Amino acid sequence: MPRRHLRVTGAAEAPLRGVLRELRAKLEVPEGFPGGVLADAERAVAAPRLPAVDATDIPLFTIDPPTSVDLDQAMHLSRRQGGGFRVRYAIADVAAYVTPGAPLDAEAHRRVTTLYFPDEKVPLHPTSLSEGAASLLPGQDCPAVLWTIDLDGEGRALSTDVRRALVRSRAKLDYDGVQRAIDGGTAEEALALLADIGRLREQLEVERGGISLNVPEQEIVERNGAYELDFRAPLPADGWNAQISLLTGMAAAELMIRTGAGILRTLPTAPDGAVGRLRRTAKALRVDWPHHVPYAELVRSLDPHQPHHAAFLQECTTLLRGAGYTAFSGGDVPELTTHAAVAAPYAHCTAPLRRLVDRYASELCVAAVAGDEPPEWVLAALPDLPKEMADGTRRANTVERECVDLVEAALLKDRVGEVFDGVVVDVQEREPAVGTVQLTDPAIVARVEGGTGDLPLGERLRVRLTQADPGTAKVRFAPA
Repeated sequence: MPRRHLRVTGAAEAPLRGVLRELRAKLEVPEGFPGGVLADAERAVAAPRLPAVDATDIPLFTIDPPTSVDLDQAMHLSRRQGGGFRVRYAIADVAAYVTPGAPLDAEAHRRVTTLYFPDEKVPLHPTSLSEGAASLLPGQDCPAVLWTIDLDGEGRALSTDVRRALVRSRAKLDYDGVQRAIDGGTAEEALALLADIGRLREQLEVERGGISLNVPEQEIVERNGAYELDFRAPLPADGWNAQISLLTGMAAAELMIRTGAGILRTLPTAPDGAVGRLRRTAKALRVDWPHHVPYAELVRSLDPHQPHHAAFLQECTTLLRGAGYTAFSGGDVPELTTHAAVAAPYAHCTAPLRRLVDRYASELCVAAVAGDEPPEWVLAALPDLPKEMADGTRRANTVERECVDLVEAALLKDRVGEVFDGVVVDVQEREPAVGTVQLTDPAIVARVEGGTGDLPLGERLRVRLTQADPGTAKVRFAPA
Protein backbone atom coordinates (compact mmCIF):
# COMPACT_ATOMS: atom_id res chain seq x y z
CA MET A 1 0.00 0.00 0.00
CA PRO A 2 1.32 3.49 -0.75
CA ARG A 3 2.60 5.34 2.28
CA ARG A 4 -0.06 7.70 3.61
CA HIS A 5 0.57 11.21 4.89
CA LEU A 6 -0.83 11.35 8.43
CA ARG A 7 -1.45 14.08 10.95
CA VAL A 8 -2.82 13.46 14.44
CA THR A 9 -4.83 16.14 16.23
CA GLY A 10 -6.66 16.10 19.53
CA ALA A 11 -6.83 13.50 22.29
CA ALA A 12 -9.69 12.16 24.38
CA GLU A 13 -10.85 9.26 26.49
CA ALA A 14 -12.25 6.60 24.17
CA PRO A 15 -12.61 2.82 23.96
CA LEU A 16 -9.56 2.79 21.70
CA ARG A 17 -7.30 3.86 24.55
CA GLY A 18 -6.87 0.29 25.80
CA VAL A 19 -6.06 -1.00 22.32
CA LEU A 20 -3.54 1.80 21.87
CA ARG A 21 -1.89 0.85 25.16
CA GLU A 22 -1.55 -2.71 23.87
CA LEU A 23 -0.04 -1.39 20.64
CA ARG A 24 2.56 0.62 22.57
CA ALA A 25 3.45 -2.47 24.59
CA LYS A 26 3.77 -4.59 21.44
CA LEU A 27 6.09 -2.04 19.84
CA GLU A 28 8.06 -1.66 23.10
CA VAL A 29 7.37 2.06 23.19
CA PRO A 30 8.81 3.66 26.36
CA GLU A 31 6.35 4.54 29.11
CA GLY A 32 7.46 7.77 30.70
CA PHE A 33 11.04 8.74 31.46
CA PRO A 34 13.28 7.13 34.07
CA GLY A 35 13.82 9.14 37.23
CA GLY A 36 17.44 9.83 36.39
CA VAL A 37 16.47 11.31 33.02
CA LEU A 38 13.81 13.55 34.57
CA ALA A 39 16.28 14.74 37.20
CA ASP A 40 18.84 15.47 34.48
CA ALA A 41 16.19 17.45 32.60
CA GLU A 42 15.31 19.52 35.65
CA ARG A 43 18.99 20.35 36.20
CA ALA A 44 19.28 21.37 32.55
CA VAL A 45 16.20 23.58 32.69
CA ALA A 46 17.57 25.32 35.78
CA ALA A 47 21.00 25.95 34.22
CA PRO A 48 21.09 25.86 30.40
CA ARG A 49 24.21 26.86 28.49
CA LEU A 50 23.20 30.33 27.34
CA PRO A 51 24.72 31.89 24.21
CA ALA A 52 26.68 35.14 24.19
CA VAL A 53 24.69 36.67 21.31
CA ASP A 54 21.38 38.36 22.19
CA ALA A 55 18.95 38.34 19.24
CA THR A 56 15.76 38.83 21.24
CA ASP A 57 15.10 42.03 19.28
CA ILE A 58 14.20 40.01 16.15
CA PRO A 59 10.37 39.69 16.04
CA LEU A 60 10.26 35.98 15.25
CA PHE A 61 7.06 33.98 14.78
CA THR A 62 6.25 30.26 14.58
CA ILE A 63 3.88 28.41 12.22
CA ASP A 64 2.57 25.09 13.50
CA PRO A 65 -0.69 23.17 13.98
CA PRO A 66 -2.84 24.98 16.61
CA THR A 67 -2.34 22.38 19.35
CA SER A 68 1.45 22.04 18.96
CA VAL A 69 3.63 23.19 21.84
CA ASP A 70 6.92 21.51 20.90
CA LEU A 71 7.99 24.36 18.62
CA ASP A 72 11.30 23.72 16.85
CA GLN A 73 11.43 26.67 14.44
CA ALA A 74 10.71 30.39 14.44
CA MET A 75 11.31 32.75 11.53
CA HIS A 76 11.51 36.37 10.50
CA LEU A 77 11.53 37.45 6.85
CA SER A 78 12.58 40.83 5.50
CA ARG A 79 13.70 42.62 2.37
CA ARG A 80 17.36 43.49 1.91
CA GLN A 81 18.49 46.95 0.96
CA GLY A 82 19.38 46.85 -2.72
CA GLY A 83 17.09 43.89 -3.44
CA GLY A 84 16.55 40.34 -2.33
CA PHE A 85 15.49 38.93 1.00
CA ARG A 86 16.86 37.94 4.39
CA VAL A 87 15.61 34.76 6.07
CA ARG A 88 16.28 34.44 9.78
CA TYR A 89 15.37 31.01 11.04
CA ALA A 90 15.79 30.10 14.70
CA ILE A 91 16.04 26.41 15.59
CA ALA A 92 15.63 25.21 19.17
CA ASP A 93 19.10 24.61 20.66
CA VAL A 94 18.65 21.26 22.36
CA ALA A 95 22.40 20.99 22.94
CA ALA A 96 22.10 23.92 25.36
CA TYR A 97 20.32 21.47 27.68
CA VAL A 98 21.58 17.99 26.76
CA THR A 99 25.06 17.03 27.91
CA PRO A 100 26.77 14.33 25.80
CA GLY A 101 26.80 11.02 27.64
CA ALA A 102 24.40 12.22 30.36
CA PRO A 103 21.06 10.46 31.03
CA LEU A 104 19.11 12.84 28.74
CA ASP A 105 21.47 12.09 25.87
CA ALA A 106 21.36 8.33 26.38
CA GLU A 107 17.56 8.33 26.51
CA ALA A 108 17.33 10.41 23.32
CA HIS A 109 19.50 7.85 21.54
CA ARG A 110 17.17 5.12 22.76
CA ARG A 111 14.04 6.92 21.52
CA VAL A 112 15.43 8.60 18.35
CA THR A 113 12.15 10.34 17.39
CA THR A 114 8.95 11.59 18.94
CA LEU A 115 6.15 9.09 18.33
CA TYR A 116 2.60 10.28 17.69
CA PHE A 117 -0.43 8.23 18.81
CA PRO A 118 -4.07 9.42 18.62
CA ASP A 119 -4.35 9.65 22.41
CA GLU A 120 -0.87 10.90 23.28
CA LYS A 121 2.61 11.48 21.97
CA VAL A 122 5.76 9.81 23.25
CA PRO A 123 8.33 12.62 23.16
CA LEU A 124 12.01 12.40 22.35
CA HIS A 125 12.80 14.59 25.36
CA PRO A 126 10.94 15.19 28.64
CA THR A 127 8.15 17.74 28.20
CA SER A 128 9.88 20.15 30.62
CA LEU A 129 12.29 20.62 27.70
CA SER A 130 10.35 19.79 24.52
CA GLU A 131 7.16 21.65 25.51
CA GLY A 132 8.75 24.04 27.97
CA ALA A 133 12.20 25.55 28.32
CA ALA A 134 13.60 24.51 24.92
CA SER A 135 10.43 25.14 22.89
CA LEU A 136 10.26 28.44 20.98
CA LEU A 137 7.03 29.48 22.67
CA PRO A 138 5.98 33.11 22.32
CA GLY A 139 7.24 35.53 24.94
CA GLN A 140 9.91 33.14 26.19
CA ASP A 141 13.68 33.76 25.92
CA CYS A 142 15.26 30.61 24.47
CA PRO A 143 18.74 29.53 23.38
CA ALA A 144 18.61 28.81 19.66
CA VAL A 145 20.72 28.08 16.63
CA LEU A 146 20.01 31.16 14.51
CA TRP A 147 20.36 30.86 10.74
CA THR A 148 20.65 33.99 8.61
CA ILE A 149 20.36 33.24 4.88
CA ASP A 150 20.46 36.08 2.39
CA LEU A 151 18.69 35.54 -0.93
CA ASP A 152 18.77 37.42 -4.19
CA GLY A 153 15.66 38.71 -5.92
CA GLU A 154 14.99 35.27 -7.43
CA GLY A 155 15.23 33.49 -4.08
CA ARG A 156 18.70 32.01 -4.62
CA ALA A 157 20.93 31.75 -1.56
CA LEU A 158 23.79 34.25 -1.54
CA SER A 159 25.28 33.73 1.91
CA THR A 160 24.69 31.69 5.04
CA ASP A 161 25.48 32.41 8.67
CA VAL A 162 24.60 30.23 11.64
CA ARG A 163 25.43 30.86 15.27
CA ARG A 164 24.04 30.41 18.74
CA ALA A 165 21.82 33.22 19.99
CA LEU A 166 19.17 34.00 22.58
CA VAL A 167 15.84 34.55 20.81
CA ARG A 168 12.23 35.39 21.68
CA SER A 169 9.26 34.49 19.49
CA ARG A 170 6.51 37.09 19.36
CA ALA A 171 3.63 35.05 17.97
CA LYS A 172 2.43 31.46 17.55
CA LEU A 173 0.62 31.20 14.21
CA ASP A 174 -1.19 28.29 12.54
CA TYR A 175 -1.47 27.37 8.86
CA ASP A 176 -5.12 28.28 8.39
CA GLY A 177 -4.64 31.69 10.02
CA VAL A 178 -1.51 32.37 8.00
CA GLN A 179 -3.30 31.50 4.75
CA ARG A 180 -6.25 33.75 5.62
CA ALA A 181 -4.01 36.67 6.54
CA ILE A 182 -1.93 36.42 3.37
CA ASP A 183 -4.95 35.90 1.09
CA GLY A 184 -6.84 38.74 2.76
CA GLY A 185 -3.95 41.19 2.57
CA THR A 186 -3.86 41.69 6.36
CA ALA A 187 -0.50 39.98 7.01
CA GLU A 188 2.39 42.15 8.19
CA GLU A 189 5.32 42.27 5.79
CA ALA A 190 7.41 39.69 7.69
CA LEU A 191 4.59 37.17 7.22
CA ALA A 192 3.43 38.33 3.78
CA LEU A 193 6.95 37.69 2.48
CA LEU A 194 6.44 34.00 3.23
CA ALA A 195 4.32 33.80 0.07
CA ASP A 196 6.82 35.75 -2.01
CA ILE A 197 9.84 33.76 -0.89
CA GLY A 198 7.93 30.50 -0.86
CA ARG A 199 6.81 30.90 -4.46
CA LEU A 200 10.33 31.86 -5.58
CA ARG A 201 11.78 28.82 -3.85
CA GLU A 202 9.10 26.61 -5.42
CA GLN A 203 10.09 27.93 -8.84
CA LEU A 204 13.75 27.15 -8.12
CA GLU A 205 12.65 23.67 -7.08
CA VAL A 206 11.05 23.30 -10.49
CA GLU A 207 14.24 24.46 -12.23
CA ARG A 208 16.49 22.01 -10.43
CA GLY A 209 14.05 19.10 -10.92
CA GLY A 210 12.91 18.74 -7.33
CA ILE A 211 9.42 17.69 -6.33
CA SER A 212 7.05 18.23 -3.42
CA LEU A 213 4.11 15.83 -3.63
CA ASN A 214 0.80 17.56 -2.96
CA VAL A 215 -0.84 14.45 -1.52
CA PRO A 216 -3.88 14.91 0.77
CA GLU A 217 -3.12 13.95 4.35
CA GLN A 218 -5.14 11.37 6.23
CA GLU A 219 -5.79 12.88 9.63
CA ILE A 220 -6.92 11.32 12.91
CA VAL A 221 -9.11 13.84 14.74
CA GLU A 222 -11.01 13.76 18.02
CA ARG A 223 -14.67 14.76 18.04
CA ASN A 224 -17.03 14.41 20.96
CA GLY A 225 -14.80 11.96 22.81
CA ALA A 226 -14.22 9.63 19.84
CA TYR A 227 -11.75 9.37 16.97
CA GLU A 228 -12.55 9.98 13.32
CA LEU A 229 -10.60 10.19 10.09
CA ASP A 230 -10.53 13.08 7.65
CA PHE A 231 -8.57 13.99 4.54
CA ARG A 232 -6.80 17.35 4.61
CA ALA A 233 -5.50 18.96 1.44
CA PRO A 234 -2.29 20.93 2.13
CA LEU A 235 -2.63 24.70 1.92
CA PRO A 236 -0.23 26.85 -0.11
CA ALA A 237 1.06 28.15 3.24
CA ASP A 238 2.10 24.59 4.16
CA GLY A 239 4.27 24.49 1.06
CA TRP A 240 5.76 27.96 1.57
CA ASN A 241 6.65 27.12 5.16
CA ALA A 242 8.21 23.83 4.03
CA GLN A 243 10.34 25.75 1.53
CA ILE A 244 11.98 27.72 4.37
CA SER A 245 12.86 24.46 6.10
CA LEU A 246 14.15 22.98 2.82
CA LEU A 247 16.25 26.10 2.20
CA THR A 248 17.87 25.68 5.61
CA GLY A 249 18.42 21.95 5.15
CA MET A 250 20.09 22.57 1.79
CA ALA A 251 22.31 25.28 3.31
CA ALA A 252 23.27 22.88 6.10
CA ALA A 253 24.22 20.18 3.61
CA GLU A 254 26.41 22.61 1.65
CA LEU A 255 28.25 23.62 4.84
CA MET A 256 28.84 19.98 5.76
CA ILE A 257 30.12 19.02 2.33
CA ARG A 258 32.39 22.05 2.21
CA THR A 259 34.00 21.23 5.56
CA GLY A 260 34.11 17.45 5.04
CA ALA A 261 32.08 16.37 8.07
CA GLY A 262 28.36 15.86 8.31
CA ILE A 263 25.28 13.69 8.10
CA LEU A 264 23.05 14.07 5.04
CA ARG A 265 19.55 12.91 4.23
CA THR A 266 20.04 11.07 0.96
CA LEU A 267 17.80 9.38 -1.59
CA PRO A 268 19.12 7.75 -4.76
CA THR A 269 17.40 8.27 -8.08
CA ALA A 270 14.58 5.78 -8.55
CA PRO A 271 15.57 2.73 -10.61
CA ASP A 272 14.27 2.44 -14.16
CA GLY A 273 11.97 -0.41 -13.14
CA ALA A 274 10.15 1.78 -10.60
CA VAL A 275 9.76 4.60 -13.10
CA GLY A 276 8.55 2.14 -15.72
CA ARG A 277 5.91 0.83 -13.34
CA LEU A 278 4.82 4.39 -12.63
CA ARG A 279 4.47 5.05 -16.37
CA ARG A 280 2.26 1.98 -16.70
CA THR A 281 0.19 3.21 -13.77
CA ALA A 282 -0.17 6.62 -15.44
CA LYS A 283 -1.45 4.95 -18.57
CA ALA A 284 -3.96 2.87 -16.59
CA LEU A 285 -5.15 6.02 -14.80
CA ARG A 286 -5.44 7.93 -18.08
CA VAL A 287 -2.82 10.43 -16.90
CA ASP A 288 -1.13 11.84 -19.99
CA TRP A 289 2.64 11.55 -19.51
CA PRO A 290 4.51 12.33 -22.74
CA HIS A 291 8.02 10.85 -22.84
CA HIS A 292 9.62 14.29 -23.15
CA VAL A 293 7.94 15.56 -19.95
CA PRO A 294 10.02 15.10 -16.78
CA TYR A 295 8.42 13.34 -13.84
CA ALA A 296 8.62 16.44 -11.61
CA GLU A 297 6.88 18.59 -14.22
CA LEU A 298 4.11 16.04 -14.60
CA VAL A 299 3.46 15.82 -10.87
CA ARG A 300 3.14 19.58 -10.55
CA SER A 301 0.44 19.58 -13.23
CA LEU A 302 -1.84 17.20 -11.33
CA ASP A 303 -4.96 18.14 -9.37
CA PRO A 304 -5.30 16.03 -6.20
CA HIS A 305 -9.04 16.74 -6.14
CA GLN A 306 -9.50 14.61 -9.27
CA PRO A 307 -9.74 10.92 -8.27
CA HIS A 308 -7.41 9.56 -10.95
CA HIS A 309 -4.85 12.28 -10.24
CA ALA A 310 -5.04 11.62 -6.49
CA ALA A 311 -4.51 7.92 -7.13
CA PHE A 312 -1.47 8.65 -9.27
CA LEU A 313 -0.01 10.98 -6.63
CA GLN A 314 -0.31 8.17 -4.10
CA GLU A 315 1.61 5.92 -6.47
CA CYS A 316 4.30 8.59 -6.84
CA THR A 317 5.22 8.18 -3.19
CA THR A 318 6.76 4.81 -4.09
CA LEU A 319 9.65 6.66 -5.77
CA LEU A 320 10.53 8.26 -2.42
CA ARG A 321 11.22 4.97 -0.68
CA GLY A 322 14.83 4.24 0.15
CA ALA A 323 15.74 7.54 1.81
CA GLY A 324 18.43 7.21 4.45
CA TYR A 325 21.19 9.03 6.31
CA THR A 326 24.79 9.21 5.14
CA ALA A 327 27.47 10.25 7.64
CA PHE A 328 31.05 11.24 6.86
CA SER A 329 34.05 12.96 8.46
CA GLY A 330 37.71 13.67 7.88
CA GLY A 331 37.02 15.17 4.45
CA ASP A 332 35.84 11.83 3.07
CA VAL A 333 32.70 13.13 1.30
CA PRO A 334 30.50 10.25 0.04
CA GLU A 335 29.68 9.72 -3.61
CA LEU A 336 25.95 10.13 -3.02
CA THR A 337 25.22 13.49 -1.40
CA THR A 338 21.86 14.35 -2.93
CA HIS A 339 18.24 13.67 -2.10
CA ALA A 340 16.42 12.80 -5.32
CA ALA A 341 13.18 14.53 -4.33
CA VAL A 342 14.98 17.71 -3.27
CA ALA A 343 17.31 17.43 -6.31
CA ALA A 344 20.16 18.79 -4.20
CA PRO A 345 22.22 17.89 -1.12
CA TYR A 346 20.01 18.11 1.93
CA ALA A 347 20.23 17.57 5.69
CA HIS A 348 17.73 17.28 8.53
CA CYS A 349 18.50 20.13 10.91
CA THR A 350 15.25 21.95 11.71
CA ALA A 351 13.42 19.65 14.18
CA PRO A 352 15.80 18.83 17.08
CA LEU A 353 13.00 18.65 19.67
CA ARG A 354 11.47 15.72 17.76
CA ARG A 355 14.36 14.08 15.87
CA LEU A 356 17.75 13.04 17.25
CA VAL A 357 19.93 13.70 14.19
CA ASP A 358 19.07 17.41 14.00
CA ARG A 359 20.98 18.21 17.18
CA TYR A 360 24.14 16.83 15.60
CA ALA A 361 23.53 18.66 12.34
CA SER A 362 23.27 21.97 14.18
CA GLU A 363 26.58 21.37 15.94
CA LEU A 364 28.31 20.56 12.67
CA CYS A 365 26.99 23.70 10.99
CA VAL A 366 27.83 26.05 13.87
CA ALA A 367 31.39 24.67 13.85
CA ALA A 368 31.63 24.98 10.05
CA VAL A 369 30.72 28.68 10.02
CA ALA A 370 33.00 29.44 12.98
CA GLY A 371 35.90 27.65 11.28
CA ASP A 372 36.20 25.22 14.20
CA GLU A 373 36.56 21.47 14.25
CA PRO A 374 33.31 19.68 15.14
CA PRO A 375 33.07 18.67 18.80
CA GLU A 376 34.53 15.27 19.57
CA TRP A 377 31.20 13.99 20.89
CA VAL A 378 29.63 14.75 17.51
CA LEU A 379 32.36 13.01 15.51
CA ALA A 380 32.22 10.00 17.83
CA ALA A 381 28.48 9.60 17.28
CA LEU A 382 28.46 10.01 13.48
CA PRO A 383 29.24 6.39 12.48
CA ASP A 384 26.27 5.00 14.42
CA LEU A 385 23.72 7.74 13.67
CA PRO A 386 22.52 6.43 10.27
CA LYS A 387 21.48 3.07 11.73
CA GLU A 388 19.96 4.67 14.82
CA MET A 389 17.91 7.00 12.64
CA ALA A 390 16.87 4.18 10.30
CA ASP A 391 15.64 2.08 13.22
CA GLY A 392 13.84 5.01 14.83
CA THR A 393 12.22 6.10 11.57
CA ARG A 394 11.07 2.54 10.91
CA ARG A 395 9.40 2.41 14.32
CA ALA A 396 7.73 5.80 13.77
CA ASN A 397 6.37 4.62 10.42
CA THR A 398 5.04 1.44 12.04
CA VAL A 399 3.31 3.50 14.73
CA GLU A 400 1.72 5.71 12.07
CA ARG A 401 0.52 2.79 9.97
CA GLU A 402 -0.85 0.74 12.85
CA CYS A 403 -2.60 3.70 14.50
CA VAL A 404 -4.47 4.47 11.30
CA ASP A 405 -5.38 0.79 10.89
CA LEU A 406 -6.71 0.68 14.47
CA VAL A 407 -8.84 3.79 14.05
CA GLU A 408 -10.19 2.58 10.71
CA ALA A 409 -11.16 -0.77 12.22
CA ALA A 410 -12.81 0.87 15.23
CA LEU A 411 -14.81 3.25 13.04
CA LEU A 412 -16.12 0.40 10.87
CA LYS A 413 -16.47 -2.49 13.34
CA ASP A 414 -20.30 -2.25 13.43
CA ARG A 415 -20.69 -1.77 9.66
CA VAL A 416 -19.54 -5.12 8.26
CA GLY A 417 -21.67 -5.98 5.25
CA GLU A 418 -22.40 -2.37 4.26
CA VAL A 419 -21.55 -1.06 0.81
CA PHE A 420 -19.47 2.08 0.28
CA ASP A 421 -18.34 4.24 -2.63
CA GLY A 422 -14.60 4.36 -3.19
CA VAL A 423 -11.80 4.85 -5.70
CA VAL A 424 -9.17 2.20 -6.47
CA VAL A 425 -5.82 3.92 -5.77
CA ASP A 426 -3.48 0.95 -6.07
CA VAL A 427 -3.46 -2.46 -7.78
CA GLN A 428 -0.87 -5.18 -7.19
CA GLU A 429 1.01 -6.01 -10.35
CA ARG A 430 1.17 -9.75 -9.65
CA GLU A 431 -2.37 -9.97 -8.28
CA PRO A 432 -4.47 -7.40 -10.17
CA ALA A 433 -7.59 -8.51 -8.27
CA VAL A 434 -5.98 -7.21 -5.04
CA GLY A 435 -5.33 -3.55 -4.29
CA THR A 436 -6.21 -0.51 -2.23
CA VAL A 437 -9.44 1.47 -2.15
CA GLN A 438 -9.91 4.99 -0.81
CA LEU A 439 -13.33 5.90 0.59
CA THR A 440 -14.56 9.46 0.74
CA ASP A 441 -16.89 9.02 3.71
CA PRO A 442 -15.53 7.87 6.06
CA ALA A 443 -11.95 8.82 5.09
CA ILE A 444 -10.62 5.27 4.91
CA VAL A 445 -7.78 3.77 2.86
CA ALA A 446 -7.85 -0.05 3.00
CA ARG A 447 -7.24 -3.31 1.19
CA VAL A 448 -9.75 -4.60 -1.36
CA GLU A 449 -9.70 -8.19 -2.56
CA GLY A 450 -11.93 -11.07 -3.50
CA GLY A 451 -13.24 -9.98 -6.86
CA THR A 452 -13.27 -12.18 -9.96
CA GLY A 453 -11.60 -9.67 -12.30
CA ASP A 454 -8.87 -7.05 -12.32
CA LEU A 455 -9.49 -4.00 -10.18
CA PRO A 456 -10.12 -0.81 -12.20
CA LEU A 457 -7.21 1.42 -11.15
CA GLY A 458 -8.27 5.04 -10.70
CA GLU A 459 -11.95 4.22 -11.19
CA ARG A 460 -14.85 4.52 -8.79
CA LEU A 461 -15.88 1.22 -7.30
CA ARG A 462 -18.66 0.10 -4.98
CA VAL A 463 -17.12 -2.05 -2.26
CA ARG A 464 -18.57 -4.16 0.55
CA LEU A 465 -16.94 -4.19 3.99
CA THR A 466 -16.00 -7.79 4.79
CA GLN A 467 -13.84 -7.35 7.90
CA ALA A 468 -13.25 -4.66 10.55
CA ASP A 469 -11.51 -5.95 13.65
CA PRO A 470 -9.87 -3.45 16.06
CA GLY A 471 -8.17 -6.37 17.81
CA THR A 472 -6.14 -7.22 14.71
CA ALA A 473 -6.31 -3.72 13.17
CA LYS A 474 -7.57 -5.22 9.93
CA VAL A 475 -10.06 -3.70 7.51
CA ARG A 476 -10.93 -5.52 4.30
CA PHE A 477 -13.27 -4.75 1.44
CA ALA A 478 -14.46 -6.73 -1.58
CA PRO A 479 -15.96 -5.46 -4.81
CA ALA A 480 -19.72 -5.22 -4.37
